[in-house]
Amino acid sequence: MEHRHSSPGTDQGTQNQSPGGTPHGNHAVESAADDHTVHSHGQHAGHSVAMFRERFWLTLALAVPVVFFSPMFAELLGYEPPAFPGSGWIPPVFGTAIYLYGGRPFLKGGLNELKTRKPGMMLLIAMAISVAFIASWVTSLGIGGFDLDFWWELALLVPIMLLGHWIEMRALGSAQGALDALAALLPDEAERVTAAGTETVSLAELRAGDIILVRSGGRMPADGTVSGGQAEFDESMITGESKTVLRAPGDPVVAGTIATDNSVRVRVSAIGEDTALAGIRRLVAEAQASSSRGQALADRAAAFLFYFAAGTGVLTFIFWTLMGSIGDAVTRTVTVLVIACPHALGLAIPLVIAISTERAARAGVLIKNRMALERMRTVDVVLFDKTGTLTRGEPELKEIAAAAAAGTNTATTGQGAAQNTVLALAAAVEADSEHPLARSIVAAARERGLKLPTADGFTSLTGRGVRATVDGRTVQVGGPALLRELGLQEPPELAATTGAWLKRGAAVLHVVDGGRVLGAVSLEDAVRPESRQAVRALQARGIKVAMVTGDARQVAHAVAAELGIDEVFAEVLPADKDKKVAELQGRGLKVAMVGDGVNDSPALARAEVGIAIGGGTDVAVESAGVVLAGNDPRAVLSMLDLSRASYRKMWQNLVWATGYNIISVPLAAGVLAFAGIVLSPAAGAVMMSASTIVVALNAQLLRGLTLNPAAVS
Repeated sequence: MEHRHSSPGTDQGTQNQSPGGTPHGNHAVESAADDHTVHSHGQHAGHSVAMFRERFWLTLALAVPVVFFSPMFAELLGYEPPAFPGSGWIPPVFGTAIYLYGGRPFLKGGLNELKTRKPGMMLLIAMAISVAFIASWVTSLGIGGFDLDFWWELALLVPIMLLGHWIEMRALGSAQGALDALAALLPDEAERVTAAGTETVSLAELRAGDIILVRSGGRMPADGTVSGGQAEFDESMITGESKTVLRAPGDPVVAGTIATDNSVRVRVSAIGEDTALAGIRRLVAEAQASSSRGQALADRAAAFLFYFAAGTGVLTFIFWTLMGSIGDAVTRTVTVLVIACPHALGLAIPLVIAISTERAARAGVLIKNRMALERMRTVDVVLFDKTGTLTRGEPELKEIAAAAAAGTNTATTGQGAAQNTVLALAAAVEADSEHPLARSIVAAARERGLKLPTADGFTSLTGRGVRATVDGRTVQVGGPALLRELGLQEPPELAATTGAWLKRGAAVLHVVDGGRVLGAVSLEDAVRPESRQAVRALQARGIKVAMVTGDARQVAHAVAAELGIDEVFAEVLPADKDKKVAELQGRGLKVAMVGDGVNDSPALARAEVGIAIGGGTDVAVESAGVVLAGNDPRAVLSMLDLSRASYRKMWQNLVWATGYNIISVPLAAGVLAFAGIVLSPAAGAVMMSASTIVVALNAQLLRGLTLNPAAVS
């Protein structure tokens, strides 16, 4: 790759960016997680976290007097509630408010499940609270002489279910956040070139064919073709390529990319929804929609319990009616339907998720989507993005080679005098440059404690390298284009070394003193030390490790060989990253995708589990179900261990919750009435509460799980 720098005098002003480098303004739409509306289909459709939160607190406040003044509850605890005019109507009135206000999401959700013929948690809850509501009013009004006072049960059931759904929804990811983050990659305004100079216009005013000025450090507001000037563009957020790319007149440029060193003029070819960035945005939306169709474990259990409770209720009513006891038929049917509502089931999964999320956060793993937590244990292959994930995403001085004339022909990274001379000269010339390669060279020289000679007269050679005067000599640093311009050839022993560097995809810069090539340095994207341990640990667990990157094949295969990765996808465009995930899934594999760039976001959303490196872009973080707060890929192992442990707890809680129903419902139906064993409504309610306590305590055992990425093996 050709080497290109900018001088300190070059305009580096970045427009429409915050101090952290993130664009702001009307495109940087902040999503308030607590107020997010869930637009996906299913039990939460149209509901928000804030709605469940507000209804929980209000219904909880109303539930306290209902429970306290409930005759059934008072009888259970052996106290006498205070009596005053109207005190007997406190449970019915407040209970009705709880049913109509707090129960509305469940009634609405249950009706939707009934219409779609897909019974689940919402319909089960709606059935139980409706039966309890009607039976309690019948009792309060003294109709039929029934003793079916379930006001206190209704008052506890609704807040508990609202709490469970509130906890659950806070763990869910949001598709809208990813789309907002994609939009935030665009600046708010553009500089349009006119006959009189330039004018600042909003993006909505841009049209295809307009000429715009993109200054050094500025982001492209639209797709187009360079019409004047040339600059190195940072396209990593779109292509995943870690190196900047020289764009000259006639070359295409893409919205969201950054001109790193010079100003250019661009003829706009596509705006708005026609840009490549908008295409990626559509891929994210489509992939997230397709990955949200799975049914949660608790929903499947709720569907089973609905059919079980409804079937048992019908059989109970028929049996006791045929036995000639209408009163027993009504009482036992109502009891069956009310106690079948899963207090424990409603909290079993949300509590495990909430505690798992807290434990994960302590290990630097942020879980945004409950399905990601459930699915991670089933993953067959972890697909890592290379740049910024397995590697640091920054160039690092790898090796130094000195020509024989400079004193040695070795190509090692030792501290020989000739290598130090080559590195010191390169660093002296590069000292005034802001290019990432230049910064890496200077940093390496300082790390080695080298004393840099004084350089002046710094000049950037567009597309070739840099030049400066060092101790009265003209020293130049650049890539192959510089040697071609100077008509120089590398000494044979040096050419053999640099040729090997180039084959593995390294950036090679030569140090030229007058007409002599003194040596060369290689710079490569540094592999994270933690990556080796992460790859080995995953493979030891029987999980395949693959890598996908937009980098050249030789770069990708060099990194893969160093880490021992099983499969490599190189030179992959953004849309193809999404396709690579689909390709692996087409082989019957469950995929966890780990990435950090915009180009990774469709693949993150498409995979069974999307894991974003926390240091990555906002859109990658928003597209993923899991975010690694740091840059340690070993945290993927923490996620895997947590998934397996939490899934065991989910099943234990589900077995307990459903087991309680399987035992208590037949008893409430009177299957052992012949032996004098009948589960009364009060006893059923107490057992239900006890079941809830058991699953809550069992979920707390997850707090003993230790997750330490540094200790993985």
